[in-house]
Amino acid sequence: MKVEFYREDAPDDVVATASWDGRDVAVDCEDDALVAILTRSFRRTPIVTDDAAYRRQGTSGEVQIQPGSLEWFRAAAQVRATAESGLPARLVPEISEGGFDPAAGYRSFDDAVERLSARAADRASP
Repeated sequence: MKVEFYREDAPDDVVATASWDGRDVAVDCEDDALVAILTRSFRRTPIVTDDAAYRRQGTSGEVQIQPGSLEWFRAAAQVRATAESGLPARLVPEISEGGFDPAAGYRSFDDAVERLSARAADRASP
């Protein structure tokens, strides 16, 4: 999974990227100060957010997301890195295969994304 960080006034100008390979986060940026901020943002600590997208159905309030999962990476990018760097984040697909499979309807969306991301990471590693 890959995240792009951009300036609000220039959404087409990508300032930095962060990639999740299933274990670690790699930050890519030309500005050393911004690399330090984003690296700190992706430190392996829990994320607390009041975003309904991360809550179980029928619940309310804040949710704590533990480090080490794709869900945590998404939350760290959208919540912590955005707040600490002041740059909006957008998730970018790294794979173009897959798509809707009605026979795989038993999988949750997060499971399907993790499965496709793992397949892409396996192909990328030598």
